[in-house]
Amino acid sequence: FYSIVFGGYVGLSLWMVQYYVGEYGLEIRSAALLAAGFSLPGGVLRAVGGWLSDRFGAHAVTWWVLWVSWICLFLLSYPQTDFAILTATGQKTFHLGLNVWMFTALLFVLGVAWAFGKASVFKYISDEYGANIGVISGVVGLAGGLGGFVLPILFGMLVDLTGIRSSAFMLLYGVVWVSLIWMYFTDVRRAPVVGDVAPAQVAPR
Repeated sequence: FYSIVFGGYVGLSLWMVQYYVGEYGLEIRSAALLAAGFSLPGGVLRAVGGWLSDRFGAHAVTWWVLWVSWICLFLLSYPQTDFAILTATGQKTFHLGLNVWMFTALLFVLGVAWAFGKASVFKYISDEYGANIGVISGVVGLAGGLGGFVLPILFGMLVDLTGIRSSAFMLLYGVVWVSLIWMYFTDVRRAPVVGDVAPAQVAPR
C-alpha cells in the first residue's frame, strides 16, 4: 500500500509539471503552480491522516483511501477523446475529456487521500507488527522509495508505447485495483473495516 500512497505520490509529483505542459499546453510556471495542488496537500495533511487512523482505525482509513484513489484514477485515466457520429442531419462531433480545472480538482482529492494513506499505513504497521515495527517500517519505506523511483520510468515507457499521456494514471489505477482486491481478501473478509471505530485503549493502572 505504501508503494502506492508514497511511491505514487513521489512519481506523480515528478511527472505532473510536464504532464500539464504536454496535455494542456500550459507554461512551466502555470504548470508548476497547478501541480502544487497535488504535492502540497499530499505532504502537509499526513497529521490529519494520523488523527483519522487513531480515531477510526488504520484498516478503515486505508480501505477508504484506496477506494477514493480508485475513483479518482479511473476518471484521470480517461484520455482526451473526440467522437464523430453520423446523424440524420449530418456528422456531429463532440469531445470527452477533463478540462484543466476538473483535472486539478481530482488531483487535489487524490493528493489529500494519499496524505491520509501515508499516515494510516504506519499506524497499520504498529497495529499488526508491533514486535517487529522497525524491520517492517524499513521494508515498507523501501517499497515506497522504489515506487517513487520506478514509476516515472514506467510512465515514460507507457507514453512511448501507447502515445497516451494518461496511461500513467491507467497504470496506477490497475495497481490500486489489485491492492483493493488484496486488502479485501486479507483484511475486510477477516474483520469488517468499513466504518469501524478503533477500539479505545485502556490506560494501565
